[in-house]
Amino acid sequence: MKNWEKKLREITPYVPGEQPDFPDMIKINTNENPYPPAPGVAKLLKEMDAGKLTLYPNPSARLLVDELSKQYHIAPERIFVGVGSDDVLGMIFMTCFCSDKPILFPDITYSFYDVWADLFRVPYKRMPLDENFCIKKEDYLTENGGIVLANPNAPTSIAVGLDFIEDIVKNNQDSIVVVDEAYIDFGGESAFPLLEKYENLLVVQTFSKSRSMAGMRIGYAFGSERVISAIYAVRNSYNSYTMNYPSILCGAEALKDVAYFKECTAKVIATRERVKKELSELGFSFPDSKTNFLFATHESVPAVELFEMLREKRIFVRYFKTPRIDNYLRITIGTDAQMDRVIEALKEYLGK
Repeated sequence: MKNWEKKLREITPYVPGEQPDFPDMIKINTNENPYPPAPGVAKLLKEMDAGKLTLYPNPSARLLVDELSKQYHIAPERIFVGVGSDDVLGMIFMTCFCSDKPILFPDITYSFYDVWADLFRVPYKRMPLDENFCIKKEDYLTENGGIVLANPNAPTSIAVGLDFIEDIVKNNQDSIVVVDEAYIDFGGESAFPLLEKYENLLVVQTFSKSRSMAGMRIGYAFGSERVISAIYAVRNSYNSYTMNYPSILCGAEALKDVAYFKECTAKVIATRERVKKELSELGFSFPDSKTNFLFATHESVPAVELFEMLREKRIFVRYFKTPRIDNYLRITIGTDAQMDRVIEALKEYLGK
């Protein structure tokens, strides 16, 4: 090895979900929304002044922040926006987890939590979920350098209630508690109301799931003014212009159409509940999902076998070759027509 090679940073990176591109595929592997963004977003993109791209965007993404403030009834100074919730969470890891005590998060959750901890040299502990993939509250009532909980959790799809979250926040007021709510709009109970009681709480959400804008990369966090200002200080120390001009405009526009937002989430939930019944009849079981996906296992056929069969039919679901969950498939909820094709493929293969 050459001397300069010894000075390179070595880390095992996060591997994102596969992004296949076939004209006839059903892509239900990365929890995207099957419905388009709000109609106003498409209209705005068609009419957008491309000449504006010669200028740097507003560094504080003020238009987007002000619309978030209006919709959620919270002061702009308590909102942080970034390039997807991944970027927001990465900034939080850098800003809020600076002690020598380990941060805590479940052993089965988003796999990038431990990647960020390694990247930013944050000590951490993975707390085992119970045999039903549920978070054990008592595991988080101990000394720590911070807590990160996805609610609902992924890939398990299981949500905990507001009282559960509040007990953890209330008993950890010397640490920042982050609640990652990427899927909260599909049936979960947001920790947002707790922000008025606890300064150590951060609530992170995204436009990628319920607002159908994964391609725009828009995420945001709510917290106390003190914490949010610290996150901005860290972000601005290396890049003041993370949010691009089209994302700021389109994000603000999407927030205005509340009726469309509710319509799309209701359709996903209705399809999810219908598919639950149909999969159960085929021998599948799964936790009670409060997300836009199901975490399913079959009574007799290995998950990897079903994964490969569906893939051959250009139906892409997610398979995790990971201990404890390597016999489960994560199946994103698509349109009714897409899910009909999935059910038919499974019926044919299983001989049902």
